[in-house]
Formats: sequence, structure tokens, C-alpha cells
Amino acid sequence: MSKPKLGTSKHGKLKHYAVGAIIKKDDKYLLIDRATIPYGWAAPAGHVEEGKTFEEALYQKILAETGREIINKKLLVEEEIPWNTCSHNIDCHHWKLYEVTLEEGKIIIDFEGAKSFGWYSSEEIKKLKLERVWKYWFEGLWSKNNT
Repeated sequence: MSKPKLGTSKHGKLKHYAVGAIIKKDDKYLLIDRATIPYGWAAPAGHVEEGKTFEEALYQKILAETGREIINKKLLVEEEIPWNTCSHNIDCHHWKLYEVTLEEGKIIIDFEGAKSFGWYSSEEIKKLKLERVWKYWFEGLWSKNNT
């Protein structure tokens, strides 16, 4: 098993690097109910592994978690989150969050890491128990877009 890329935050803490993908179709977002830490609903995402770029990790994670290839991507935000704890007990993550378009076809979620998945409107998402960082991301995106 490969290791997550490790760095030092602007505050001198250890940090990991992470990528995530906002996947939207017909005004609904693809979310996964995680079966592993950190628990809660989240968009497809994961650590950047040692020796990989953010973009390589994005393509790898999305294919692994959805069974679909990315056909288009747009960087939405890059940010260091000092309170984002992962299963490796690292509290800080340097994120790149993308909006992606997937190739057509059936979504096949990796059920080892997921209890379930679905497509949810912004109103439905507001009622879900989101994983903490995804609550932060969605609230930030919706406040920018006024949705």
C-alpha cells in the first residue's frame, strides 16, 4: 500500500495532500456515505500518494471510486485546511478541489469504502450528515454561487 504524500503546513504541522471532485449532473451532486474514517457523506476524494501529482491522484481516485474516467476538470479551490483530520491522524491537509465531468455510463462506487451513494440536490445535501470538510466545501461553494 502506498503512503500519502507528507509535507509541512504553514504553521509547522505535518500535513497530507488531498484531492476532491465535485461531480454535478442535472442539478444534483454525487455523494458517497463513507464506511471508513472520516465518516459521513462526501464527494469522491482521497490522498495524493508519494510521487504523484494532484492531477494524477485526481484521475486515479475518481476512476477507482466511480468506475468512470474524467473527461473535463476545472480547479475550484486550493487551500490548506488545518482542522481536517484523516484516518492517519494527520490534522492538516492541503486540498485541491475540482469540478469534474465524467464520461457517460453507470457509476460504480467502490463499496469497500462506501455504505451507499446517490445524487443529491443542494437542499437534500443540507439535511445530510456530511463529513466535516465536505460541509465546509459545500457551504463555501453555495455561498459563492448564492444557491
